[in-house]
Amino acid sequence: MRQNDRRPYQSMVLYSAILSQLVGSILIGIFGGRWLDGIWSTTPLFLIIGLLLGLATGIYTMLRTVQHFNSGD
Repeated sequence: MRQNDRRPYQSMVLYSAILSQLVGSILIGIFGGRWLDGIWSTTPLFLIIGLLLGLATGIYTMLRTVQHFNSGD
């Protein structure tokens, strides 16, 4: 395949990786927070903390993925 033919596929791979990383990290944070809330009976506290940590982790991994994609490695 020529380079121009692979470009749309590379973009789809990048978008899929970004989506899965963001959604996965947020869901892990939410379910981890709910689990900790169930253990210590602090209903919204760890859910919110897990959501924010999952979002921050997702954004960080998204930025690293885009940086790796743009570097040409």
